[in-house]
Amino acid sequence: MNPPQDSKAPSYPESERSIVLPRQRAASPAASISSLPYRANPSLSTLFASTSLPASGRSSGTATPTTALAGSVFSPASPNGGITPLAGTQGRPDEPRNLILRSFVPHVGVVASADTEEILREKGFHGGFLELIRPFGELVHGKVTIRNSVGASTSWDDFGIRFMGLKDALGTPRPPMQRKSTDTRPDTPSSKLSGSTARSSSVIPRVGGDVAQVEEAVDRHLSFAELQGPSGGSTDYLNHKEHDTASKLPGATSPFYSLYMRRLLSGFPMSTHETFSHPVACVIAISSRNPSPIDELRRLYTSTNTGDDRLPMWVNNEFLRYYVLVHDEDHDDISKSTALYEQMKRHFGLHCHLLRLRSAQCVPSDDDSVRLPISEWLPAAEELSEISRREAADDLEDPTSTIFESDVVSVRTFVRELVAQSIIPSMERNCAQWNEQVATRRRGISGRLMSLSKRWTPFGTSSRNSSSPTSSGSSNYDSLQGFYRPDTPEAIMRKLADYAFMLRDFKLAQSTYDLLRGDFDNDKAWKYYAGANEMAAVSTLLSTQAMTSKVRVETVDRMLEAATHSYIHRSMTPYYALRSLIMGLELLKLRGSSAADDAARWGSRTLEAGLVGPIGTALLTERIGVCYSSKQGIGSMSWGSRRRKSAFWAVLAAEAFVNLGKSNQAEKCLEEVWTLYGLKGDSKGAQTKLEFDGMRGLLDELREKIVSARLVAQGYRGEDGSDDNSTVGEKSILVEEESETLDEGRPHRRSLIGAQMALDPLGVLSTPLSSSKENIEDEEEGFR
Repeated sequence: MNPPQDSKAPSYPESERSIVLPRQRAASPAASISSLPYRANPSLSTLFASTSLPASGRSSGTATPTTALAGSVFSPASPNGGITPLAGTQGRPDEPRNLILRSFVPHVGVVASADTEEILREKGFHGGFLELIRPFGELVHGKVTIRNSVGASTSWDDFGIRFMGLKDALGTPRPPMQRKSTDTRPDTPSSKLSGSTARSSSVIPRVGGDVAQVEEAVDRHLSFAELQGPSGGSTDYLNHKEHDTASKLPGATSPFYSLYMRRLLSGFPMSTHETFSHPVACVIAISSRNPSPIDELRRLYTSTNTGDDRLPMWVNNEFLRYYVLVHDEDHDDISKSTALYEQMKRHFGLHCHLLRLRSAQCVPSDDDSVRLPISEWLPAAEELSEISRREAADDLEDPTSTIFESDVVSVRTFVRELVAQSIIPSMERNCAQWNEQVATRRRGISGRLMSLSKRWTPFGTSSRNSSSPTSSGSSNYDSLQGFYRPDTPEAIMRKLADYAFMLRDFKLAQSTYDLLRGDFDNDKAWKYYAGANEMAAVSTLLSTQAMTSKVRVETVDRMLEAATHSYIHRSMTPYYALRSLIMGLELLKLRGSSAADDAARWGSRTLEAGLVGPIGTALLTERIGVCYSSKQGIGSMSWGSRRRKSAFWAVLAAEAFVNLGKSNQAEKCLEEVWTLYGLKGDSKGAQTKLEFDGMRGLLDELREKIVSARLVAQGYRGEDGSDDNSTVGEKSILVEEESETLDEGRPHRRSLIGAQMALDPLGVLSTPLSSSKENIEDEEEGFR
């Protein structure tokens, strides 16, 4: 039998007709759960916490925290006492901007010795050293001060880095792997591998860039929300409307759309045309158990420089190396580790750290235990792999690792020192050096003359020179291999612009990107040209300076158009085209009501280009309606507002969600339509004339589809087939009847099932409403 809280139909204006649910026969408990999907691991719901918990109570990413320690990174409270930057903006209109800022961050490679990985496996981290430190890098403890190109310092409390395997971002995304729960247990042969073979990067795909996998991951979250229901007792974001004040703000962001953006901007593939996923530093870790630690550090350095961990030739290999000594607090002598640490600093410089960890495994019952969350910025492939692993696991306990509070303090201190004392100063020095030696010269008269000479060189070269692999005799672009070598001025300037963007110096980044656009266009390096236009537009929109509509049309629109065209038609990379359009849409929307039409137009362009699948189409359609609703009207009559357009796109979004079987999201969109048309809470809503002929009929049809899908999902059925025809009337959906006076103030209520065919605003309805007789015949044939 269905629980009583599930027997509630969707709520609509009181003036609309009500529905009486059909009679149902009591079923056994086994029958009530027979249609539910098998979920062996009860902790699977923690993977969907980013969309199932309200914005005020979510932690980072897809993990649900335990009883959090004061000041812990796993608590809803930030290390500074306030809410975390992402949790504070979830559901708010400016959340997409924060997602963009936190997605373009420095990437740090991780290489650990075999003895270090062994200590971490003893602690229960089968992913090794990377699994331990990865969540701590996404939000650095305390404020991080960054100095821009003019010497002004700015402090940020939401700065982070992205730890990754050194070669995780290489290659094309792989499909999620089906693994058993025993594949990474300590007692299996696969867990006894050493070195790079034991690293989880060889098992779990940690690269993004696949839109189909993003769609699948978000679809899993939507399906989980459908299982919870809008009125169930579980933690679903629809249940927290009265507690979630952020969701009531105008232009609030849906958690599923935010998840779509976060997965789209996670795990950037390592590409030739941009350096965001190229490592700015590499952490080389050994442990105090190593018999020859200095030699092991040299061997690991050689491996990253010329050995197996060497990156491709189009990646600059001169990045910072940071050496870490992991001390075993339970078994090793701290005095020996301290002496070894001093020896490391004499050999390798000041970029070293002594990390003190306990090798004993922490269990949830320990007083000072803290649950380690899954990384917030998981690529879609990795999240799908983790969901599949937990679904296939037979373990009844939560497989999430736990860590001691002392280890939390040690790792958090290590990450802050790495960022504040090594990575940020190194990036600032590189930016100053490259800007002075390369970019400044290109901005001068000599640089402009050089650009002109490159542009006109092909007219003076012979046919033999023009047939070379490069675009022209003076070009540094290798068109045969499709990249600039990392020591060329163009590659250095692109890295300068990317470093400035990650350090949030948007003025320097925008000027450098704008300078590169012409060079890449002359060299016909179309992927580089598209990337420069994309990031130039994003940098312009992220800057705080005011922007007129003329500047927007002449700069931002042209750059987005050039980036989209080159990504789709010249370099055949639709993922980057989708990324540029989504970021442009969200940043234009935040520019105020004057840019709302432009934001919606780029959203429509995304749909027309076919860059998204069914899930993305529904979410983006809903988002376009939100863009139009942010358009403010003028005067008491709100002239110039886009209320009707917003309602129309909300109707299209509701229809898209209905076709996908997501009745909860469709109901939410339909409620927004009632609000926009002014019908919600109106006692005379049934009499209100809609401006669009046939819109009420379309809304009624969507209503019926939502109700039908809800009833089917909840398992409502009539009497069994042994009953005679006298009970047929009881098997169909009934309509409440009440005697009322027929006057002008109280019109008739039309039947929910026998309603007449209404005009479709876009033409004839593709799916006409079926009569009650047809429903009865379908039920007799087994279609329920």
